[in-house]
Amino acid sequence: MKVPFLDLSLQHRALREQALAALTATYDATRFCLGKDVEDFENAFATTLGYPAALALNSGTSPLHLAAALAGWGPGDEVIAPPFTFISTVWGISYVGATPVFVDVEQDTFNLDPAKIEAAITPRTKGIIAVHLFGQPARMQEIMTIARKHGLFVVEDCAQAAGATYQGTPVGLLGDAGTFSFYPTKNLGGCGEGGAFVSRRDDLFAKAKLLRVHGSGRRYFHDHVGFNFRMDGFQGALLGVKLPHLAGWTARRREIATRYRAGIKLANTLLPVSGCSEGESVWHQFTLRHPKREALRAHLATSDVGTDLIYPVPLHRQACYAQLGYAEGALPVAEQACATVLSLPIFPELTNEQVDHVIASVNAFPG
Repeated sequence: MKVPFLDLSLQHRALREQALAALTATYDATRFCLGKDVEDFENAFATTLGYPAALALNSGTSPLHLAAALAGWGPGDEVIAPPFTFISTVWGISYVGATPVFVDVEQDTFNLDPAKIEAAITPRTKGIIAVHLFGQPARMQEIMTIARKHGLFVVEDCAQAAGATYQGTPVGLLGDAGTFSFYPTKNLGGCGEGGAFVSRRDDLFAKAKLLRVHGSGRRYFHDHVGFNFRMDGFQGALLGVKLPHLAGWTARRREIATRYRAGIKLANTLLPVSGCSEGESVWHQFTLRHPKREALRAHLATSDVGTDLIYPVPLHRQACYAQLGYAEGALPVAEQACATVLSLPIFPELTNEQVDHVIASVNAFPG
């Protein structure tokens, strides 16, 4: 039995007629940059997931850049971030001229370890980026307590966590700003690039709306140096088609994760936790750890089970940040994770038979 790591065609095939109708309507109305389709999606996203408002952008990186600009970070400033994440998490820090300061992650959640944050704070520290990695909410209560104590601006990277909550609050509303990605592989993915910005602060949201469109609230009048971060109409239309299915897709992801956690019995395997004590994962990835990761991956390939390495290199060891001077072993939990993690297939269209085949294949590993 073949089990791909991800097959987007299944989801898109099921929604084909509805998607093409939405695209045709957008095309015929020439609503290509922002416009009604994007506005409708923004309103539906906010209403569905519990935000006061949402701002749709052209990629998942753009809201992180926007948040860094809104925070006022700049040259000489330091911003704390986890090293085990996709690199877009810290691009915004670098784009505004600030410096990322990497703090190690927790063993059980892969998220930023609150117990290690204060030791990294200096007089130059101006903010924290907390990532809800793989759909697992970070420990925001502890993070926000530290942030308030030191007057730090907190950005929540929710790229992989659309629909997740922490203590009953949607992720993205616990810090100062929340950012989302609608890259095609995400739980709510477009047919191209896309992202969103949310905030519990009305002042930040109002300014973000101006910065998204060249710093302009009125055509040809520019109050700020802004960006061109507009979502295109086609993406808004397609995301509007997909959004009503997100809750069902999330429920299925949780079913698959529960099946994996109950069925995988391979020795020396660390399975992902089902949630921190205050939140529940939306399971963007199901990522286990095994000391013989490469051999396990090769074994699964012989059983036609697709896997991925998310992520093989921590950010503090990336060539683009070599100048920061992090030595090997500086952040051991993240480095160990990169050396041992393996992500299994987890997308809503998987059948129980496919999931059981993955479980049996993992358990049959002789290592």
